[in-house]
Amino acid sequence: MSPSETLVPETGPPGPVLDFPDNRLLIDLCGPYDQNLAAIEKAFDIQIVRRGNFLTLLGEPLATEAAAHALHALYARLEGGRTVTPADVDMVLRMGNAAAGTGVLEGDQIEMPMKHSIEIQTRKKRVEPRTKAQKAYVQSLFDNELAFGIGPAGTGKTYLAVAVGVSMFLSGKVDKIILSRPAVEAGEKLGFLPGTQDEKVDPYMQPLYDALNDFLPGKQLAKLREEKTIEIAPLAFMRGRTLSNAFVVLDEAQNATAMQMKMFLTRLGEGSRMVITGDRTQIDLPRGTASGLADAERLLKSIPKISFNYFTSKDVVRHPLVAAIIEAYEAEAGRTARRDV
Repeated sequence: MSPSETLVPETGPPGPVLDFPDNRLLIDLCGPYDQNLAAIEKAFDIQIVRRGNFLTLLGEPLATEAAAHALHALYARLEGGRTVTPADVDMVLRMGNAAAGTGVLEGDQIEMPMKHSIEIQTRKKRVEPRTKAQKAYVQSLFDNELAFGIGPAGTGKTYLAVAVGVSMFLSGKVDKIILSRPAVEAGEKLGFLPGTQDEKVDPYMQPLYDALNDFLPGKQLAKLREEKTIEIAPLAFMRGRTLSNAFVVLDEAQNATAMQMKMFLTRLGEGSRMVITGDRTQIDLPRGTASGLADAERLLKSIPKISFNYFTSKDVVRHPLVAAIIEAYEAEAGRTARRDV
């Protein structure tokens, strides 16, 4: 039964009664078949009863108060001419420290959704961080010339970095975008690939192309690549270069060796920004080869103007099962480590 169909209170004492005067905006707030309200009910373990333009929240006081703030934040988005999609609801819930989709909230964990959001404007879309860690990460990309994003797959490390790079390029803060990855195979040997140099490395660079295609129209992206204003190249091609007035991203940095990492970091030139992203649990280097990401983290963490940002499975913004999979592997790794002690 959807929230709007509920006739009898079932889940706790009456809480706030919210009045949303614009019926058209209220329809968008509730979502198709009241799916947005259902997500909020599940996240805060409350019940929402809809009567005309009024929403009554039923449940524990802390939970209903936090849910009220979330609803007001979403309604304010609509008043500002923006959307409220399931992703936007998820963002507001995460920013409010609600374990969206789990229905589990401890009393002292309930916080109000953040009032001040960070937006990244690109040609094709507006991008917003969806978790507190993502928000801190994006802020650090604007504030620091060198930033690291470290965490599991699906947490938006590369996607957000490319979005910030495109935004800074469009605003004239940098003259070019340079995206790089180590050309390391993920656990299987592909042999010699046919074609030109670009055709050989393109399979390794595809995730970077995917991100750029989300932010720039195809014709503009093709033109910028042809002009070398946007470059996508393997890490090995960075040797000997000085990267000035550029936004530079090294993706999958856990697969760079210590020497490659040092080489890449020392390419940083005047007016440039550099972002290093990686996942310490997905190292594909040969056994016995140290990861340059771990090496850089150990050596550079005490330098004040270098930012280190960390993500966990709670920051995964892909399918909810991805977070569960990551947690299962992390738990197994922890058990293995305890057995080896």
